[in-house]
Amino acid sequence: MRKTITSILTFSLLICLLAGCGGPEPASVPASTAAPAAASAAPETPAADAPSAAPLPDGVYSAEFETDSSMFRPNEACDGKGILTVQDGKMTIHVSLLSKKILNLFPGTAEQAQQEGAVWLEPTLDTVTYSDGLSEEVYGFDIPVPAIGEDFDLALVGTKGAWYDHKVSVQNPEPMEEEGTDVPADGAYTCAVTLEGGSGRATVESPAALRVEQGQIFATLVWSSPNYDYMLVDGQRYEPVNTEGNAVFEIPVSGFDRPLPVVADTVAMSTPHEISYTLTFDSTSLRAQDA
Repeated sequence: MRKTITSILTFSLLICLLAGCGGPEPASVPASTAAPAAASAAPETPAADAPSAAPLPDGVYSAEFETDSSMFRPNEACDGKGILTVQDGKMTIHVSLLSKKILNLFPGTAEQAQQEGAVWLEPTLDTVTYSDGLSEEVYGFDIPVPAIGEDFDLALVGTKGAWYDHKVSVQNPEPMEEEGTDVPADGAYTCAVTLEGGSGRATVESPAALRVEQGQIFATLVWSSPNYDYMLVDGQRYEPVNTEGNAVFEIPVSGFDRPLPVVADTVAMSTPHEISYTLTFDSTSLRAQDA
């Protein structure tokens, strides 16, 4: 009987010891708690990349425009770059292409471009100047940019009428604010101005009259048409300063030798239409007017 009791006690003790040494189950608890820790750390990787996709401060930048095709890229006169404009957090890059063979672009895929209601990007007529001094007219486009440093879809259609898919990206934006920031003394001046954008048919008189007052530059723009009823500069609306003849506006100028993005609204079409342009004032042509 004692042997039986002893055996039962020994067996019970053995069961307790085995239960106490059941390491694999307790060991799995730290393993399971470690997983959430690793998961919580995972978002740190995207966070490191977040700045590249963050909107830039409003302004004008020079930026690289990279594509997946040697036939679809910035003109060689532009050194692989375009002019990136950031306004109200929205980014648009103007790219002058190789020729006039690309007729339209679409921010998306070729399939989406051919769906009903798709809005295609229309070309602008750009003049590029090569290193040998020769100039040529090519097509350019104002392309919406969803993010910096990330590939996005951009479809194109050429003279043959077929749509093609492409991947493009905008890289390494650099502010252009450092160029042409010198402001002349208060007074009246003339300055050559170059207009780019739109269909290429509209022009402005050059040289334009400039006045500098308390360090702020204002330009008087005389358009080749009476059909412009307002302009937008840096989000501010400006009305014509005349009532007869071709439209005349006085607008602020932020500096010389860099493109100034503007919008002009035309009533020449069946409905009013805002058209994006750039104006570039050449500092080397600046001349003081006789008092």
